[in-house]
Amino acid sequence: MLALDKLFPRKTLGFFPSPIHKLERLSAMLGVEVWAKRDDVSSGLAFGGNKIRKLEWLVADALAKGCDTLVSIGNIQSNHTRQVCAAAAAVGMKSYTVQETWLEWDDPVYDKVGNILLTRIMGGNPIMGGYGYSTTEKDTWARALEEVRAKGGKPYAIPAGASDHPLGGLGYANFADEVAMQEQQLGIFFDNIVVATCTGSTQAGMVVGFAAQEKRRRVIGIDTADDEAMTRRAVTKIANDTCELIAAKGGQRVVVRDADIEIIPDYSGPAYGLPSEQTIAAIRTAAEMEAMLTDPVYEGKSIDGLIDMAKKGHFKGQRVLYAHLGGAPALNAYYKAFEDPENLTKLAREARYKE
Repeated sequence: MLALDKLFPRKTLGFFPSPIHKLERLSAMLGVEVWAKRDDVSSGLAFGGNKIRKLEWLVADALAKGCDTLVSIGNIQSNHTRQVCAAAAAVGMKSYTVQETWLEWDDPVYDKVGNILLTRIMGGNPIMGGYGYSTTEKDTWARALEEVRAKGGKPYAIPAGASDHPLGGLGYANFADEVAMQEQQLGIFFDNIVVATCTGSTQAGMVVGFAAQEKRRRVIGIDTADDEAMTRRAVTKIANDTCELIAAKGGQRVVVRDADIEIIPDYSGPAYGLPSEQTIAAIRTAAEMEAMLTDPVYEGKSIDGLIDMAKKGHFKGQRVLYAHLGGAPALNAYYKAFEDPENLTKLAREARYKE
């Protein structure tokens, strides 16, 4: 157990530990024991999600440094920027969020409903601009930071997904301690953790946290960036950085092996933010069988991966924990995908990053 609360300051923003429960009907259908850990319901802040777990550590750092404004970046329908705005509102800070076009979706309300609407309702300052998904630092984000400074504010920089930040991996390293505690209470062990992976810190933190435990298990990242190499670089870097940070603070020295970082690219297409027919079908399956809502960008692809891998026998005789990271507010922006899933290619196209 890493016991990170003893090493780093943390600002409580969520209801942790998040609940774990068995997906009874889905398990019966797949012939595999599948449970879900519900980080989608682990906060009262604007529908929560996985970034709240990460932001507990970043917000504590921001407050300690006397910052008054959180500044971050994401897609127009970013779950992350919505949660950054929520965290800022909860602690009395301001927020500026760069809302870029990471995909082009043929709907005039795409930039008006879902996550972006919630950001506006909470008093955020969304800045519409920028084009194309990338984990590299963007000029649009740098300009937003300068805008806050020009107005006399003291910004705190939070990268996309709260990921490539010195503290970005702590939330999900701590998640591993939480799972171990709940396993002990339930008298069970999860052989496999299935999680959506994109900007990297959610999976990276898990990899570090579970590597610190005596009994090994698989952490299976379902790539949603549609760029396995970029995702792997991000996860590897953040995992190693997190190990070094924890050791530097006097915590347990953890070694992450290349084999610990497992990324499955088979369910990420056709591109970042664009669901396939199979994605939509998996979202419907989870909703119809468990009333569990998953979104077309992240969780729809990870639940698709879990269902398909189970059907192919990957988890035979094992227990699976599905990490539900949230994202349901984006569903409203993708209503057309459910009206006409056979014509998804007509509705959207990938937005390539432009230097």
